[in-house]
Amino acid sequence: MDKRFKYLTKINSPEDLKKLKISQLKVLAEEIRSYILEVISKNGGHLAPNLGVVELTLALHYVFNTPEDKIIWDVGHQCYTHKVITGRRDLFPTIRTYGGISGFPKREESIYDVLNTGHSSTSISAGLGMTVAKRLKGDRGKIVVVIGDGSITAGMAFEGLNNAGYLKEDLLIILNDNEMSISPNVGALSTFVSKRMTGNLARFLRRELEKFMHRFPGGDNLLHLLKKGEDLFKMAVTPGALFTALNFEYVGPVDGHDIENLIDILKNLRKMTGPVLFHVITKKGRGYPPAEADPETFHGISPFDIKTGKVIKSPNEPPSYTEIFGKTIVRLGEMEPRLVAITAAMKSGTGLKAFAERFPDRFFDVGICEQHAVTFSVGLALEGLIPVCAIYSTFLQRAYDQIIHDVAINKAKVIFAIDRAGLVGEDGQTHHGSFDLTYLQAVPGLIVCAPKDENELQHLLYSALKYESACAIRYPRGSGVGVSLDWEFKFIPVGKAEILREGKDAVIFSIGSMVYPSFEASLELEKEGFDVAVVNVRFLKPLDSDLLLSYAQKTGNVLVVEENTHIGGLGASIAQLLLKNRVFANFGHIALPDAFIEHGDLKTLRAKCGLTKENIKAELKKLLYR
Repeated sequence: MDKRFKYLTKINSPEDLKKLKISQLKVLAEEIRSYILEVISKNGGHLAPNLGVVELTLALHYVFNTPEDKIIWDVGHQCYTHKVITGRRDLFPTIRTYGGISGFPKREESIYDVLNTGHSSTSISAGLGMTVAKRLKGDRGKIVVVIGDGSITAGMAFEGLNNAGYLKEDLLIILNDNEMSISPNVGALSTFVSKRMTGNLARFLRRELEKFMHRFPGGDNLLHLLKKGEDLFKMAVTPGALFTALNFEYVGPVDGHDIENLIDILKNLRKMTGPVLFHVITKKGRGYPPAEADPETFHGISPFDIKTGKVIKSPNEPPSYTEIFGKTIVRLGEMEPRLVAITAAMKSGTGLKAFAERFPDRFFDVGICEQHAVTFSVGLALEGLIPVCAIYSTFLQRAYDQIIHDVAINKAKVIFAIDRAGLVGEDGQTHHGSFDLTYLQAVPGLIVCAPKDENELQHLLYSALKYESACAIRYPRGSGVGVSLDWEFKFIPVGKAEILREGKDAVIFSIGSMVYPSFEASLELEKEGFDVAVVNVRFLKPLDSDLLLSYAQKTGNVLVVEENTHIGGLGASIAQLLLKNRVFANFGHIALPDAFIEHGDLKTLRAKCGLTKENIKAELKKLLYR
C-alpha cells in the first residue's frame, strides 16, 4: 500500500473508522478518491458514481454498526468506497479482473455485502423484507438502503416505497441525489431543519405531546392538525412532499459531501423509528475535473489516461457494434420519418446520442424504466410510428411480460436493438446477456436474429423497417469484426440463413458472434483433411428450416455454436427441428453453461466457456470420430 496514504493504510474494517476524528475522516475521503481514481484508470469501471459517495459511505460506516446493521447499495455501482473500507483495500486493484473482486456487491465476497445487485431499484423491496424479517425474529440492527436519483424513478422502487410506508417498518432509505442542485440558502436551511427535527429533544417533545393529547377529548384531531402543520412546514423548505404523502419521515436535502453534518444527522436517524427517507445531494465525479465535467462518459468507463481523461484505445481498433448501430439509426431516421428511438436511461450506452441530437423530437429517454419503455413503444407503434427500442440484453429481461403481453399479443411492430448480448466481460454475472435467445424465441410472432458482423447489423436494422412484425436484433458488446461497410443498405429476407462455406463431412450452424470463430475453425480443419460446411443461421426465429435440414442430412454431423445459455436457444431449436423431421445426425452443441458466469476480460471468459475456434475444432473432431 502506498505510504503517501496516511490514514487509508490503517483502515481494515469499519471499526477502524470509528477511531478517527472528523478532520481525519476528511483527509481519508480524499485518499480514497485518489485510490479509486488510480485503480479505475487502469481497470475501467464506474468512476463518477463512486467519486460522489465517498463521504456518504464513510459517514454510514462511522455511525452504523455494520455488519449487524446492514447497508444495501442499489445497483451496486457506487460501492467502491464500501469495498475499500470493509477489508478489501488491498484486493481493490483486482476489481473487475478475472479472479479478482467484483465491481458490484457480492454476498460470496464479504459479510458486509448483503445483497447481490447490478440492476437498479431492487434495494427498497429487499430492504423492507429484511426489516420485517428482523422484527419477526427479534433481531437487532438497522437496515439502510442507499438508492440513487435515477434508480428511484423505476416502478419497482415506488412499489417498495408504497409498501414500506403502509407497513411503517423501521427502514432508513437514503436518496443519493446527484443530478439536482440546491441553492446555498435552501441547503443551509434544510440542514438546520433536519438536524433540529431529528434530534433527541425534538423526538422527546413529539412523544410527550402525543401522550398528552391522547388523554383529552378531541386531542387526536388536534394532534392530526399539528402533524399536518409540521408536514406543511417541511414541505415549504424541502422537496419531500411525495415521500411525506407515502408516510415517510422526510429529512433533507443536505450536502452529501459535508461529512460532519452527515454524521450528526445519521446519528439522529439511527434512533428514529418508522420509515425514514434521508435526502442527500452529491456530485458525480467529485474531485476529478474530467468526471465532474462529463459524468455521463465517466459513469462507466474503460481504462483511461488520468492526466487527459481520454479513454485508452488499441490502435486500429474497429468501431464497436454500438457505434455502428448509432450511425445506422441516424441514416435510417433520415430515410424514414416514422422512425422513433427509445432508451431507458442509456442514451450514450446504446449509441443513440447522435440520433437524439439529430432528431430531438423523435428521441425518448424514459429513465430506468425498461417495462415502461417497451409498452410506451407499443403505443407509438399502434399509432403508426416505427419505434426502435434500444436496451441492453440483461436489462430487457426486466420487461419480458411487456414483450409478450403488450408487443406480441397486440402485434405491435417494435424493433428491439439488443446491445451487450452474450458475455460482456468485467461487469460480470448481473450484466452478461446470456439468456435473450432463449427467452425471446418463446414469444409468438417475434422475429429474432443476430448479425455475424457490423456490416450485417446495419442491413438487419434496415430490413427490420420492412418486416411486418416485431423484430429483435441482438449484438455483442465491444469492437466489430473489422469488415468494410456497404454504403447501400441490403434487404435480408426474414428467416434466410447464409451459406458461408460448403462441406460434406460436417456442418457448423452458428449465430451472431460465433460465426467468425466457426468459419476460422473450418479453414483450419480443412488443412487437417476435414471438409466442413459453415452456415450463418442469422435468424433464430423463424429458422431457415429447409436449408438446415438439407445440410444435416447431407453431412450427418451437426455442431451448433452460440453465445447464449445452452438451455433453449439455437441448439434446442435445431435439435427439435431435426427430431420433428426425423433427421438423425451426430449432434454437438457449444454454448454458455447453465450457470452465472463471473467477471473478467472477454477473451478469458470465452475461452473458459469454450467459445473459441480451438474448442470448436476439438468438438467437431469428437463428433467426426464418434
